[in-house]
Amino acid sequence: MACPRSIVLLSAGLDSAVNLQRAHNETQVVRALTFDYGQLAASREIAAARAMCRRLGLRHRVVRLPWLRRISESALTRSEQAVPEPSRRELETGATAVYAGAVWVPNRNGIFVNIAAAFAEALDCDLIVAGFNAEEAATFPDNSLQFVRAANRALRFSTLRHPRLISYTQDLDKAAIARLGREIGAPIDLVWSCYRGGEEHCWRCESCLRLRRALRAGRNWAWFRRRRQKL
Repeated sequence: MACPRSIVLLSAGLDSAVNLQRAHNETQVVRALTFDYGQLAASREIAAARAMCRRLGLRHRVVRLPWLRRISESALTRSEQAVPEPSRRELETGATAVYAGAVWVPNRNGIFVNIAAAFAEALDCDLIVAGFNAEEAATFPDNSLQFVRAANRALRFSTLRHPRLISYTQDLDKAAIARLGREIGAPIDLVWSCYRGGEEHCWRCESCLRLRRALRAGRNWAWFRRRRQKL
């Protein structure tokens, strides 16, 4: 059976880094795509994604979507908007849903998947690999299995080759994803998960807090900090 060809959506966060490695292990990764839609952390995400692809010997492309920032009022794209900083209790109890609207970018994953589908069709690819997870699917519907199924139904009509959207981490929480990443040698020491674009992770935004909690749950936090210091 021929090895499937894939396009990987690479934001350079934990989920996409692990999916990149899994796709590299199990498919022929034709391109990894990183999107610059004017997010505050764009330059850090792009640098991290490039470093991951260099390590794995994969081709990387940045797709720029400046118009998406112009129509978005998200704290991810607007420096004047406050980035939510949930408490540990809110994170543990799942009460962060109240902040979802503040970081929502209109149809972001829908746009990314459809652009990736165009690349997949043009480059004769079978799969589109995305970094979704069960933990954030509870808050963000475009991380959910229902979203993946709906996207695949749409791709049956919008493409001729019918590439299929998958996520190797769809049913996992962040802690399980971090453990899987260490097991398969994913470049998680290179990740950029912070909503902000500073010199280092802020460790206060929701994305940073989820990453730190996941690494601590798998006893990978000290390893991560040591590796970051060497970069």
